Amino acid sequence: MINVTLKQFRYFDALARHGHFGRAAEASAITQPALSMQIKELEDALGAKLFERGAKAARLTPLGEDLAQRVREILRAVDEIGDLARASEDRLVGRMRIGVIPTVAPYVLPRVMRLLAVDHPEVDLYVRETVTPKLLTELNEGRLDAAILALPVSEPQLIEVPLFAEDFVLIRPATDAALPVPSREGLRSMRLLLLEEGHCFRDQALSFCELGGSQPREMLDGSSLSTLVQMVGAGIGVTLLPEMALPVETRSADVAVQRFPRPRPSRQIGMVWRKSSPLTAQLQQIAEVVKACA
Repeated sequence: MINVTLKQFRYFDALARHGHFGRAAEASAITQPALSMQIKELEDALGAKLFERGAKAARLTPLGEDLAQRVREILRAVDEIGDLARASEDRLVGRMRIGVIPTVAPYVLPRVMRLLAVDHPEVDLYVRETVTPKLLTELNEGRLDAAILALPVSEPQLIEVPLFAEDFVLIRPATDAALPVPSREGLRSMRLLLLEEGHCFRDQALSFCELGGSQPREMLDGSSLSTLVQMVGAGIGVTLLPEMALPVETRSADVAVQRFPRPRPSRQIGMVWRKSSPLTAQLQQIAEVVKACA
């Protein structure tokens, strides 16, 4: 019988994800020598190398690649044992790991966390803010319990719960406030400011403008909605903004807000989690809190 431990599996998983001993040790909250020792002991127990060590990186061997997915499944199953115990509770308790896309997190999370603190003081909410592809990966790997993002995601292993819908609005320089709202064709000829690749909001804006795989005449990328709005205020171009972001992002920018004629561009925000999760009842409660705050 091979003598390995869950601790070794967790350190192996961290190193497989980060590909670097220093970063994996930092993420695991241990020293690099301690991590290296645990990995060596795991390799000794298996009688084979799991990583190719380099000066700047640790790369998985073919055996390491095969083991990585199995280890993640094992760790997820172990974590779900703890979820089973929490699922037996009638109230929200313990840590809940929720991922949120950046175009939702700053505008909804503060209210959600305040309400949870009052109504469910025993829940410990851990929040991870990143783009949709990363959220779905971490959710499927068991590193998140749920994610709040734009629907649909259309993954058969996930439950999708709609929370609310919101329109997109046009943000343009204040000097253009008297101009008529441009058509989609008009938008395609403007300098359109969008979030960088990876953000679903970027894809939704491109879809509305019917740009598809083509590019507008002039397009600039930003890392956040705040950056885009400030660039518009400086007269650099125009952008689209989800309605929930208006009170925060336009209060200190010299911009004009214009609504499109119906049918307006919009998005559906929802919460998703694994169908296999034993925390479905608790996650439904959190979904109701988010819906109330939105």
